Formats: sequence, structure tokens, C-alpha cells
Amino acid sequence: MKYYSIKTILIVILSFFIFNSSSGQELKKEHKDVVLIFVNCIKNHNLEKLQNLISYPLKREYPLPDIKDETDFINWYSEVFDDHLINEIIKSNLDKDWSAVGWRGIMLNNGTLWLDYEGKLLGVNYQSDAERTKIKKLIEIDRSSVHQTLKKYRQPVIILETKKFRVRIDELENETYRYASWSINSKMSEKPDLIIKSRKLFFEGSGGNHRYEFNNGNYKYVCSINIIGAMDTPPADLLIYENEKEILSQPAQIVNYFESDTKNIGK
Repeated sequence: MKYYSIKTILIVILSFFIFNSSSGQELKKEHKDVVLIFVNCIKNHNLEKLQNLISYPLKREYPLPDIKDETDFINWYSEVFDDHLINEIIKSNLDKDWSAVGWRGIMLNNGTLWLDYEGKLLGVNYQSDAERTKIKKLIEIDRSSVHQTLKKYRQPVIILETKKFRVRIDELENETYRYASWSINSKMSEKPDLIIKSRKLFFEGSGGNHRYEFNNGNYKYVCSINIIGAMDTPPADLLIYENEKEILSQPAQIVNYFESDTKNIGK
């Protein structure tokens, strides 16, 4: 069965979710040539060449770790590119199924995957059965390790770390998000210092940047996720406001505590 992941769409470099095939344009000859190279690599299982046609890191749905380099790509290729996705690629028609979408690159069908104009893979907006199974196992491991007040959630979204705080955001039911925070030296198995729920998720432009907002009395907590920015732009920012006045602003790293668990689960 074919699955498309909402959270992958939110965190990849391109904002895949707002486009469809009607927004694409017919490929130029030079773009058809680079697509054909990619398709032939998939068709011939030429991983040695294909590993050099990836724009690293290749984002995957959290809590799966990103594919950071060529070694990761070889290790996880069969998990990402299952028979269904491979068939969709090798049976695709260059004139009908591939299209150019402005600065965002070249997409297959309605965004199954994206290439840049040099033929490098930017993102895969498809989820295999193996990935879905692994996500379920990772979530089970996570639920067994977090504090009891956090065990109920639909999907983990992101974990941020600043020099002072660790922040975790989970998706609950009905498009509700939960903010939990600790001091940076505390563990997520400990009771959070603060838990807030909200339905406020905002997107900024078409580049993928977005932010979560949580209100607690006179205080507002904002987690901004910076998909696109300048060279010195941090992956994320944590901002706190009191009566709409900013009282804290700290750059944040996006961390994945599931990477070692992913390796233990195996392919």
C-alpha cells in the first residue's frame, strides 16, 4: 500500500504539500536527461552511482533518523525504496509524470519524490511499510522511557535543545500539540517543568519554515523551525514572551534520541 507522510512534508527543505501536478511545467530536454540518469540508476540498482545523486542529509519522518551520508544511504536504501516506489519510478513517463516546479525542483507525479535541476534527490514524500513498522517500534520504545505524564500521544514531532532548555513537542489527537520542557540537564524520564497544549501551528511563506505557539497565562512560548535561512541561521529558535514582550530568545538544535534505537531495531 502507498503511504504519504504529513510530517515529512513539514520538515523537508521543500514545502511539498502545497503543490500538485497542475502547478508543474513540462521538463526541458536537459532536465529530462538528468531525470533519466536517476531513473536508470534505480532501474539497474546502481547504488554506487546513485549514492552520489543524493542531496544530504535526506530528511525522513521523525522519529526515523535522517540519511546523513553515502554510508547511511546504502544501509537504508531498501527500506526507503521498496518495490512499490521503485516501480513507480522506473515505470514513469518523462513527459507525463515528471514536471518542473519553479525553484523547488523537479517532482514525480504529485510529489512522490523531488530532484533538483542537476538530478540530485532532494526528498522522498513516500513511506514504505518497513518505515511505518519501524516508526511504531520506536514510538513504543519512547513511550516506555518518557515520564508518565507524556506517554499519551499520537506522534512525536520534534525535540529541541538550547543552552538552557530541552523542549519536546508531540502531536496529540484532533491536531493538538503538546509542549513539554525541562532544564537542559534533566532527562525526559523526569517530570517536565512545564506542559502546555495548543492547536497553533503557523507556516511562513512557501519555503517550509513554521512555528508552534503555546500560551500559558501571560506567557507565550514559540518554537520556530527554520527550514530555509541564511548560513548562520540555527535549525530552530525558542522564544518566550511575557505580555507580548520578548523575554528570552535562544537558538536551538534539533536532536534525535532515536538514532541508537533505530540501529538496534535493524533493517
